[in-house]
Amino acid sequence: MRSVPARAALLGALFAALVTLPGLGIGTLWDNSETAYGEVAREILLTRDWVVMHLNGQPWFVQPPLYFWIAAFFAKLFGAGTFALRLPSALATIAMGGAVGYATARIAGERAGMIAAIVLSTSLMQAIVGRLAIMDALLDFSIAAAVLWWYRAFEPSGSPRRRDTAFVCGAFALAVGTLAKGPVAPVITALVVGAWLLWERRAGRIAAPRFGAILLALAVFVGVTLPWFVALGLRVGPGAIAELIGHYTFGRYTGVIENQTGPVWYYLPVVILGFFPWIAFVPVAASAALRDARRPEGGFARLALVWTIVPFAFFTFASTKLPNYVAMILPALAILVALWFERMRNGADRRAAVISAATIPVFVGCVAFAIGAFSRSNRLDVDLAVLNHQLLFLGIAMLVGSVLTVVAIARRRTAPWSPYVLALTSGALVLFIALVAEPAAEPLKPIPPIARTIDANRKPGDVIAIGGVSGGNGLIFYTLPPVRDIKNNAGFVATICANGGAWVVTRPQDAERLTELARSLRRSAEIVMEAPSALHPRAALIRVAGPPCPHD
Repeated sequence: MRSVPARAALLGALFAALVTLPGLGIGTLWDNSETAYGEVAREILLTRDWVVMHLNGQPWFVQPPLYFWIAAFFAKLFGAGTFALRLPSALATIAMGGAVGYATARIAGERAGMIAAIVLSTSLMQAIVGRLAIMDALLDFSIAAAVLWWYRAFEPSGSPRRRDTAFVCGAFALAVGTLAKGPVAPVITALVVGAWLLWERRAGRIAAPRFGAILLALAVFVGVTLPWFVALGLRVGPGAIAELIGHYTFGRYTGVIENQTGPVWYYLPVVILGFFPWIAFVPVAASAALRDARRPEGGFARLALVWTIVPFAFFTFASTKLPNYVAMILPALAILVALWFERMRNGADRRAAVISAATIPVFVGCVAFAIGAFSRSNRLDVDLAVLNHQLLFLGIAMLVGSVLTVVAIARRRTAPWSPYVLALTSGALVLFIALVAEPAAEPLKPIPPIARTIDANRKPGDVIAIGGVSGGNGLIFYTLPPVRDIKNNAGFVATICANGGAWVVTRPQDAERLTELARSLRRSAEIVMEAPSALHPRAALIRVAGPPCPHD
C-alpha cells in the first residue's frame, strides 16, 4: 500500500502529465529560443560531439549541455522534431508536479499535496514552460528538488540518517541544475535556503546534517558537474568556460544580453499572468502564511514565503530580464495557495475566499482588454483575427469556470471541491490552447514554409542566407547548417557572387531592391514567395542564380 506522500506524488505527476503531454508534438518550434536550442541538440547528432555544443556549425558556449544531451537522445529515438525536443521540458514538469505533491503531502497532508501539485501544473506559465524546447523546466525542477530536499535536511523531525540522505540528494539536484543552466541553480538555492535558515534560527527550529554528509554532498556535486567542464576546457581551452560562466551567466545579471531588459517592475505583471488563475488567491494565502510563520511550527510556510520573495527580488535587480526567469517561484506560490485552501476547508477565511475567486472574472476581462489594446498598438489585429474564435472560447470558458468556483466556495458543503473545479477549468483551457489554438496560429509563422520551399528546390552547392528579419535560428533548424547572416548590401553581394545559387530571406520591403541589385550584377533573381502570406508578409524569399558576378 502506497504512503500518503507517495499517493500525492503519483496523482500530482499524473495530473501534470495530462496537462503537459497531449499535443506536445503539434506544430513547429517557436523562434528564436526553441529553434536555437533544438538546433544545438540536433547538431550533437550531426557532429557526434557531446562535449562541445554547436550552432550553425560553429562552437557555441552559451548554455551547459544537459538539456541538449537529453533532447539529442530523444531526437535519436523519435527524430529531431517538436515532440522529441520538447519532451525533456515536459518530463521535468511532470517530475516537479510529483515532487511538490510529495513534499507538501508529507508536511501538510495528502489533500494539501494534491492541491499544490494541481495548482502548480495548471498555472499558465508552468504549462507553457513545460511545453517548450528550453532548459528552464529542468532548472526549475532542480531548484525545487534541492530546496525541498534541504528543507528536510534541516528539519528537526526525522533521524540524522534521513537528514544526511536528504542533504546529499539536494546536492545531486543542484548538480543537475548546474549542468542544465549553470551556477544560477546553486546561487538561487543557497539564497533561498540561507534566508530560510536565518528565519528558522530565530524560531528555534533547526537541525543540521552531519559533517560527513556535507563532505559527501560536496563530492557528489563536484563529481557530477566537473567532468564536462574539464572535458570542455581540455578540448577548446579555458576561454570557453569563461565565456559560458562569465559572459552568459554573470554577464546576464550585471549587463544586458541580446537587448533583453526591462523596468524594475518587469516581473510583477509576469507573475500575475504567469500564475493565472491562481494569482487571485495569493494575497489571502500570503497573509495566512505570514500568520502561520509567526508560530514555531510554521517552518513550511516560512520556506514558501522566502522561496517566493528571494528569487523574485534577485531577478528584479538583474540587468537582463526574461519572463521565464521567475518561473522557479511557481512551486512556492502553489504551496502557499494549497496551505491556504486547507485553512479554508476548515472554515477559515471563507469570505476572503469568495472575494478572491470573484476577482478571476474581472481579471479575465482585463486580459482580454490588454490583448486587444496590445494587438492594435502593435498592428497585430490581422494576426489575432485568425484566433478570434479560440480567444472568445477561452474567455467564456474561463468566466464560467471562475463563476462555478465562486459558487463552490460560497457553499460550505462544496467548498472543499472548489480548487478542483478551477483546476479542471484551467487544465482544460491549457489543453485547448495546445490542441486547438496553437495549431490555428501555425500559419502565422513565416520561416517554416520558406524553409520547406528551399528544401524542395535547392541544388547541391546552393547557399542559404538571411538578413534584416528574425528567424535565423528557425531557418538553420528547418534547413541545414550553415546559414549565412547578411548584415548589409556588401554582405548580400558577397553572398550571391561567391556561389552558383543562393536563397536569401529578407524583409518584404527590401526584397525588390535586393532583386534589382542582384540583376545589376548580371545574376538572375526573383522573389519566390512572401510569408506567412502575400497580403501580410513578414519575410520574403529571393532566389539568385546564374553565372558568377563580373569582376571590376
